[in-house]
Amino acid sequence: MTEKMSHIPETVHLEWLGQTIEIHWNYHAILMFSIWMVLVPLCILIIRFGKPKPTEFGVRTKIGITNKQWWWFTSHKYGMFAAVFASIAGAGVALVVSGGFSATVHSLFGALTIIMGCLQVVSALLRGTHGGKYYYTADPDNPKTWEGDHYNHSKRRRMFEAYHKTSGYFTFMFAVGAVGSGLMQYPMPILTWLMFLIPLAFLGAWIALEFMGRAYDGYRAVHGYGMEHPFNKERELL
Repeated sequence: MTEKMSHIPETVHLEWLGQTIEIHWNYHAILMFSIWMVLVPLCILIIRFGKPKPTEFGVRTKIGITNKQWWWFTSHKYGMFAAVFASIAGAGVALVVSGGFSATVHSLFGALTIIMGCLQVVSALLRGTHGGKYYYTADPDNPKTWEGDHYNHSKRRRMFEAYHKTSGYFTFMFAVGAVGSGLMQYPMPILTWLMFLIPLAFLGAWIALEFMGRAYDGYRAVHGYGMEHPFNKERELL
């Protein structure tokens, strides 16, 4: 297929502007491709392999975007937030210029991706408190100050991890379907080639980092490897 499908509108009349404008679908394609085939996989790669090697005391400094020790967490968090919000904007513009929801395979995959992406943001906001025996807010001699959903591995935290990690991969699967079906409707040869080449590059990086043993356990990396920590003790024989 070398030509775009005939049902794709090339112009749209905007009443509030009082004029008809040309639709540049290539901008939409490049935006969504960049988000879901580059930014999102990169954020996943970072959160899996960017965590620091576990130490006795873990990461004691405050979680923050300006703190280099937390770069892997903040890069993943704000990168994903940016991906979802940019996707909503891109999808919103597409709906306006196309006159509404078309119910094509592409639009269905796209809608599922946006919905799942929004739920990822919501689940991240509901992940609970941090805590930690050696966190900057804690008094090592007062166990009450150590408490937190992450440190205690509370039910809330377990629910968050079970949903967020699992649904994240399914969200990405829907996104691949949206990108692929979109390029079938509106072919862009360069993006089509990149859709095959970029995943291969990520695959190579993923294999190399796994081989290097860089997939450190998040709980141990953050709170320390000591067996006095609740979730480490839970997994004593694992």
